[in-house]
Amino acid sequence: MTERVLSLLDPPPPDDDQPADAGMLPAPAGWPAPPERAAYHELLGEIVNRIAPHTEADPVAILTQLLVSFGAAVGRGAWFTIEATRHHANEYMCLVGDSARGRKGSSWDHVRRLILTADPSLEPRVLTGLSSGEGVIHSVRDPTGQDPGISDQRLLVIEPEFASVLRASSREISTLSPTLRSAWDGRPLAILTRTAPARASTAHISIIGHITQHELRRHTTTLELSNGYINRVLLIACRRQRLLPEGGDPDPLASTGLERLLATALKQARRTGQVRLDPDARELWHHAYRQLAAQPSDGILAQITARAEAHVIRLALIYALTDGQSQIGTAHLTAALALQDYAARSAAWALTGATGDPLAEQIHTILRAHPGGLTRTQISQTLNHNQPAGQIDHALHALNTAGRVTSTQIPTGGRPAQLWTVRA
Repeated sequence: MTERVLSLLDPPPPDDDQPADAGMLPAPAGWPAPPERAAYHELLGEIVNRIAPHTEADPVAILTQLLVSFGAAVGRGAWFTIEATRHHANEYMCLVGDSARGRKGSSWDHVRRLILTADPSLEPRVLTGLSSGEGVIHSVRDPTGQDPGISDQRLLVIEPEFASVLRASSREISTLSPTLRSAWDGRPLAILTRTAPARASTAHISIIGHITQHELRRHTTTLELSNGYINRVLLIACRRQRLLPEGGDPDPLASTGLERLLATALKQARRTGQVRLDPDARELWHHAYRQLAAQPSDGILAQITARAEAHVIRLALIYALTDGQSQIGTAHLTAALALQDYAARSAAWALTGATGDPLAEQIHTILRAHPGGLTRTQISQTLNHNQPAGQIDHALHALNTAGRVTSTQIPTGGRPAQLWTVRA
C-alpha cells in the first residue's frame, strides 16, 4: 500500500475549471510547519487524504483524532511493555486553534462517523462533560453490590471546551486531575468515600479536547505543569485550511473500501495482546529515545513535552495496530516521531509567552478587553482590589518579560502613571 499512499499524498491534479490552489488559505505568520509526510502512514494516510479536499478542517486534526479514537476503540486488548509498565492505546490530545475558524468541530464530525461505522459499539462510550474524578470513575465503574457497573470500560471523552476541564482540574479540592493522570497511566481508578466508594479496575480512557491558544495560555498553570497533567496531553495546532462555500462531498470515502479496512484492522487489534518492536525499529527506538531524553529539562516547553518518549511509543503502537501488525516497525515509529515532533512545535507555538501564573493570565485577559490600556490602579480596581500590590507587580513583570504587554508613562497631576497595554 505504501506506493499508493505516497501518490495520494501528492497534490491532486487541478480541475479543468479552477486552479489547483483554489480556496487554499495561507498559514498565519509564525504557524508551525505541518508534520512530515511520514505521519500520514498507510491506511490512515489514505483516509485523511480522501477526506481533506472535501473539508475546511486541517488534515492533522483529522489524523490525530482518528488515531486517538481508534486507540479508544481498541481497548486494553493490545499493549506495549516498558519494564513493568503496560502502555495501552489510550491517548489524550487537544486541538489548539481559533474558536470559530479553526474547524476543530468539523474535523471531529468526519472522524466520528468513520470510527462509529467501524465500531458501532463505541457510540455509547463517547461522552462529554469532564467535571470531576468521581464522574469519570462512575462512567467506567466496576460492579459492586446491587450495581452492575459498566461492562465496557472504554471511554472516549470529547471536550469541545477543554478550557473548562483545565479550570475544573485547577480547583483545590478537585479529584479530576489525579484521576485523569492515573487513567492515562492505565492504573486502577478508585475514590474511597464512606457513602459511595467507586472503583474501575480496567478503565481505558481517551480524550480529545478543543481549545484556543489564548485559553490554553490562560489556564496552563505551574501546578498542572509540575504535576504532569498537561504533559500527558498532546497539543496539536490546527487551522482552517481552505474555503469551501458549498462544502465538499458529504461522503468522500464512499466506494473506497477504507471504512471496511479500518473495521477489519480494529477487530484484529483487539486481540493482538503484547506488541513488540521488530529488530530494525528497536535500533531506531534506542537512538530516538536518547534524543528525546536529552531535551532541556527546564522551562514551560520542556515541562509540557516531558513525556515525549511515552507518547511516541503509544502513537507507534496505534499506527502498528491500524496496519494490522503485532510488531512495531520502523515506518510506525517514524510516523509517531513525526507526529510527536509536530506536537512539540505546536506546544512551542501555542505557549509562546505563557507565564504559568494564573494572575498574570487573568490580567492579560483584562487588558485584552481594554485595548486602550489600563493603569496599575485601574487594573487593581478591575480585580476588585482583591490582589496584593506585590503580586500584581510580579504578574505584570512576568507578562512584560514574556513580551505580551508593554507599559508607557502617562502624565498625571502628580507622579507619572504607567499605562499597560497588550502588545500587538
